[in-house]
Order: sequence, then structure tokens, then C-alpha cells
Amino acid sequence: MDWKTEISAAAERINGHAQVTPVMTSDALGLAQPVEMKLEHFQHTGSFKARGAFNTLLSTDVPAAGVVAASGGNHGAAAAYAARALGHPAKIFVPEMAGPSKIALIERIGADLSVVPGEYANALTMARGHEARTGAMQIHAYDAPATVAGQGTCFAEWDSQGLQADTVLVAVGGGGLIAGALAWFQGARKVVAVEPETSRALNAALQAGTPVDVSVSGIAANALGARRIGDICFGLAQGMTSVLVSDDAIAEAQQRLWQAHRILVEPAGATALAALTSGVYTPEPGERVAVLVCGGNIAPDPLTV
Repeated sequence: MDWKTEISAAAERINGHAQVTPVMTSDALGLAQPVEMKLEHFQHTGSFKARGAFNTLLSTDVPAAGVVAASGGNHGAAAAYAARALGHPAKIFVPEMAGPSKIALIERIGADLSVVPGEYANALTMARGHEARTGAMQIHAYDAPATVAGQGTCFAEWDSQGLQADTVLVAVGGGGLIAGALAWFQGARKVVAVEPETSRALNAALQAGTPVDVSVSGIAANALGARRIGDICFGLAQGMTSVLVSDDAIAEAQQRLWQAHRILVEPAGATALAALTSGVYTPEPGERVAVLVCGGNIAPDPLTV
């Protein structure tokens, strides 16, 4: 697949639907050098997921039954938002572990929501059943070409905003976001995969030489808790650098973003930065680094009364 062409077409398609998110450079995070950051938590519904959802819906004919999506929370909110914006009904399945903040966000958007026991894989099973029964169109959270191309627009946009870094650190759940990064940069910049130690689908797949099931837990599991890495991501990720960070490191990176810049993000949104702040990834002398800050749906919602 010509990913550059697909991502460029997706960028044109979602123009006016997805937000252009801001970038900044920080020297206030306690690191040895400044870090470029793209603040994708300012995207609609608080995460990059709206890009893939809009690209999917705008690149095909949506059936009368509407759309269905399974999600740890962020993708479900994005799919519901995009469907509402484009006038389609949406059925969303999320696991209980999505948490009250993300569940409440999807409810506010107005989708038909079902909360199911267990983790993301259970929600995906239910969503596939709904698709088979009704003919609704599945918007996969990460392992579909339209989703990956949509997420890749984030990095195309960052390039257009003057990204200078040699290396870009990206958090990984099911792999749609980092697949978009790899598909866009194609070796022009080094991409580093960052995962929690307790939700490591890509790292485990790279070690095993094939996608494998992993157990999922930890503070970022409701966003980065895919049991198995997507096939598209795995195909693009061969030979890449993959690192793991602890829950404590993720929480500390959240605190640094808040203390330095009053940036409030969920654990998944701080996971890529945690690789730098914890020293798990140490840049070479002169290596310029960038971090994608990718999720703002913190739980509990700090402004809920």
C-alpha cells in the first residue's frame, strides 16, 4: 500500500472535521534537552481517535444501520462524535474498565452505549456480533487501513507544523497510532514505541516474531489495553525500537506535564513522555526528540461536581 498517498488523501478528507492540534517545545520537564510535543489531547473528544473515525466514515458509504465500534473508551467517543457530526446512528461497546469518565463522555455525545464485563476484547466480540446481526459498519479501533491512514494525518500535520526532531516517541495500545507514524515517516525519522510494562502487545509481538495475546492491566489499560497488536502495525513495526515503562513512571510523567505547563492528561497521554522522564529511553548526544501527547480523558473527571 502507498501509505503516503493514503494519508495525504485522508488529510484532505478530514480537513474541517478534525482539529489541527497545537505543538510546543518544552525545556521545563526536568530533562537534559528541550522536547517537542504535539498536544493531540486537544483533538475532538480528547484523543487522536477522531482522525481515524472521520476518515473511515468519509471514505465509504455508511449503511442505514449506522456504525458500531468497540473501544476502551477513547475510540468509542471518537466514533460516536464522528457519526453524530455526519448524521449516522452509532452503537458503541465499551468494557467496564473504560471507567466512569469515558463512559459519561460517550453518553453525553448521545450514542447507543453498552457497557460489557471484562476488557476491550470482550467489547470487540460484542461489537462484531452487532455488526453481523444488523449490518452496521464496524469502525475498528486500530487494525484497519482507513483507521491507520486517519491516525497518520497527525504526523503529516506535525511535519507541516515544522517538526524538527530526529526521533518521535509514541504510546502504543493496539497499534493504530504508531502504525500511522511509521506509515508516514517511513524511516525519515526514528519512531520509538512506548508501552506500559503491564500492557505490552507490540513489545511481546516483536519478541515472539508474531502477534500474541498478552494480559492487560495497569493505570493506562483503559486506553492502551489491547490484548493483541494489530496486524497492520506489526507489519510496519519490524526492527523498530520498543521500550516499556512502569505505572509509577507514567504517573510521574503526568505530574511533570501538570506542574510544568498545567497540561492535564490521562495516563495513556503521558506514557510516551514517561520513557524520557524515567530514563528508559535516553537520547544520544545531539539527538532531537519529540513526544506525542495523545489522550486527555483523565479519570475521575477533575471538574465533575
